[in-house]
Amino acid sequence: MQKVPMTKKGSERLQEELKNLKNVERPAVIAAISEARGHGDLSENAEYHAAREKQSFIEGRIQELEYAVSCAEVIDTATLSGDNIVFGATVVLMDEDTEAEQTYQIVGQYEADLEHGLISIQSPLARALIGKSIGDSVDVHSPKGTKSYEILNVEYV
Repeated sequence: MQKVPMTKKGSERLQEELKNLKNVERPAVIAAISEARGHGDLSENAEYHAAREKQSFIEGRIQELEYAVSCAEVIDTATLSGDNIVFGATVVLMDEDTEAEQTYQIVGQYEADLEHGLISIQSPLARALIGKSIGDSVDVHSPKGTKSYEILNVEYV
């Protein structure tokens, strides 16, 4: 099994989600299935089918999280330092076209969440940033075209 880098915060977040799924969500959906069974014919029981579908999703997510946690190489980003960008870095970028600033943290694939500024180490942007430092410019190639960014700040939190 290949180890996958993961931040300490990301690992804690995934373990908390796993705990919630196992201790709260799974028992609740099992109770819902049991209750729906009591409502008669299962072939026409929408509550039963909805609960079974939710159970399937929960069990799949539990398996995914267990795998992610088992193959994680947890890295405490607070112990990292330096000017060069590596896994775990929080990077402030300026779009060279619009001059808009954006902040991202480079994290593992299982904890990436673009809405919260967490980008996967495997993303084109993260790959372009690794090894660079403050003041460098990077070009990121994506299906939407090439974007250029200037690195304004790098920190490890």
